[in-house]
Amino acid sequence: RLGLLEEPARSANGYKRYGVTHLVRVMGIRRLTDLGVPLADIPSMEAADGRPEEILRALDAELAADIDRRQRMRREIAAVLEEGVSLGLPADFGAAAADLPRAQQSLLLAYSSILTPRAMALIREQYSRPRDEVAEEFENLPADAPEDVRRRLAGHLAAEARAQQEAHPFISDLDAASRRDGALARSVVAQALVAFYNGAQLDVLRRLHALLEPDGPAEP
Repeated sequence: RLGLLEEPARSANGYKRYGVTHLVRVMGIRRLTDLGVPLADIPSMEAADGRPEEILRALDAELAADIDRRQRMRREIAAVLEEGVSLGLPADFGAAAADLPRAQQSLLLAYSSILTPRAMALIREQYSRPRDEVAEEFENLPADAPEDVRRRLAGHLAAEARAQQEAHPFISDLDAASRRDGALARSVVAQALVAFYNGAQLDVLRRLHALLEPDGPAEP
């Protein structure tokens, strides 16, 4: 019992006799709870040394955060309904990446759990552009792709990766691009690649990584 409402007097037959003052009190309490004030905070607000402004400002901040969250949810739902955005993609990726293979979408979701907003924004920007034939070929590369195809893809992708590293140096450092512990981030990336790429794609990525090493081979 919080003692917010005074006990009414009882009539001769033992029934409680509520009056207008009780009604006004109940309506006052209802007014505060409608604003989101917890019942337990009402005595503090009403005390002589209470802090109603502090409590109301805290409530206002919570409501503002909740409104922002709900507005973001509505934007994401609208993107799914109106733009065909895939539910299998991180938020804000838009319809541009909706036609990616399921494995690639899953990989992006895994990345979103470890990469910084800055890194994810860069990836999102890349997918907002029309994808070239090399990217399309890699994304749909069959597991039995021949050696010459793997070698050619690795060479093309290495050239693109070098250009990206020059424009955005931080992406070559997973520790800098991650919001998680470096070892954990590397583990997540490695497991995601193995889970969502086939053997031929992994071979292309191994060749690509070797080409990007300072003392790596000149050719894949």
